[in-house]
Amino acid sequence: MTEPGDTLTTDALVDEALALGEGLGRPLRYAQVNSVPNGSTGGIMTRLHRELLERGVESFACWGRGRDAEDDHGFNFGSKPEFYLDVLQTRLDGRAGFHSKAATCRLLARLDEIDPDVVHLHNLHGYYVNVEMLFGWLAEHRCQVRWTLHDCWAFTGHCAYFTYVKCAQWKSHCAYEEPCRQLSTYPKTLSKRSCARNFEDKRHIFNSIPADRMTLIVPSHWLEGLVRQSFLSNYPVEVRHNVVDRSVFKPTPSDFRERCGIGDRFMILGVASPWTERKGLGDFLRLSNELDENYVIVIVGLTKKQIRSLPRGIIGLERVSSPQELAVIYSAADMFFNPTKEDNYPTVNLEAEACGTLVVTYDVGGSAETTKDPLSLSVAGFGEAREGIVTMALLRSVASSESVTA
Repeated sequence: MTEPGDTLTTDALVDEALALGEGLGRPLRYAQVNSVPNGSTGGIMTRLHRELLERGVESFACWGRGRDAEDDHGFNFGSKPEFYLDVLQTRLDGRAGFHSKAATCRLLARLDEIDPDVVHLHNLHGYYVNVEMLFGWLAEHRCQVRWTLHDCWAFTGHCAYFTYVKCAQWKSHCAYEEPCRQLSTYPKTLSKRSCARNFEDKRHIFNSIPADRMTLIVPSHWLEGLVRQSFLSNYPVEVRHNVVDRSVFKPTPSDFRERCGIGDRFMILGVASPWTERKGLGDFLRLSNELDENYVIVIVGLTKKQIRSLPRGIIGLERVSSPQELAVIYSAADMFFNPTKEDNYPTVNLEAEACGTLVVTYDVGGSAETTKDPLSLSVAGFGEAREGIVTMALLRSVASSESVTA
């Protein structure tokens, strides 16, 4: 159930596009831009693109990395060499979002051909586009701009998130006073002087669109609150919770337990990619040490190196590219544990609940907003999470015993 004032992202945007098209007296031309066509943000873009096409909107999806386009309504404007060059340049100068000029020229040429009525931006970081060139084009054209912020990168000098390290420099409308503490995190850089320049340049560039032509879309009330305190506060902000494809993510027959030798043990699942300390990998290791042999932990999305270092009692898998196979794994689990230390609106929680699996997550960022099942838990930290997991396991055991007795 959505809260008052919230709408499902795709439904609301499709309805808005149809209404705009009616006002123009012709099918609307709608272009989206994202780093990739898959994963969480790419899935959101692709799902909206598909639904717009089905409703008669002239929709186009553009991305800078990943698979080739399947038809004329898709466009991969980047290349692997350009991506690696952007990564290298960013490592050296810290200017994430200010490289990839050739790739951006191809994107802008395609936008010129489309002549869109609406340009919907998603992630603008990811080593694939030049934001100065892109916003220069947007400022000169008549199109409406919708920008879905999937994290905080748009209004910081470097990072995508800052709550874990308790940094408040993103609020400063002046040069950063202290060295950034997250230069070694994405987007990694050796430069110690880029943050203040990035902050000022992004503030200038991202405010170049008139407020009546750009609307910011955020998936959580948590991110809405941050945006309203940032240099993007002059723009209208709409909270639209992300949704998942329930034709894929649903209770699914599964032989996963048999394949992995899990049996009747209480299966705790974690899914992320990549797995970092911010995502809570260390908490899974700690949990494994504190639970007995009646439990088994399965972690999806690990690197080969991380899998080799896992202790006994944890089953590690690399990233699963098939949503259908992921639904099989979600459905096999007894519970889903998301110990993220900071996040916007993690879709893995939505996917788990859609597959009938209860969620235990930390009450950080917008993660608590994702749980809809009254039996799922949003907790303060590891201790409460462990207690909730043990309680869930006990309830499952009691229910199983009563079923056998009946």
